Amino acid sequence: MRVDKYLKVARIVKRRTVANEMAAAGRVSVNGRKAKPSTEIAIGDIIEIGFGERQTRIRVRDIRPAVKKEEAEQLYELLN
Repeated sequence: MRVDKYLKVARIVKRRTVANEMAAAGRVSVNGRKAKPSTEIAIGDIIEIGFGERQTRIRVRDIRPAVKKEEAEQLYELLN
């Protein structure tokens, strides 16, 4: 799954276009490497997202095309 879509499905970012713009601006990295919006992710990958001055690190636990709001937090593990 693409990193921009994953961020939207996991509800880390509210809109896919915002996730796409963040990745294009270099504010998203996967396993320590800058990620393009189309970067494919796998279970176990570490995603770092820059929200202004704050950095958020997550580990991918599961990849699903769609989830309910209550199940979204099961897709990742917060590392900060």
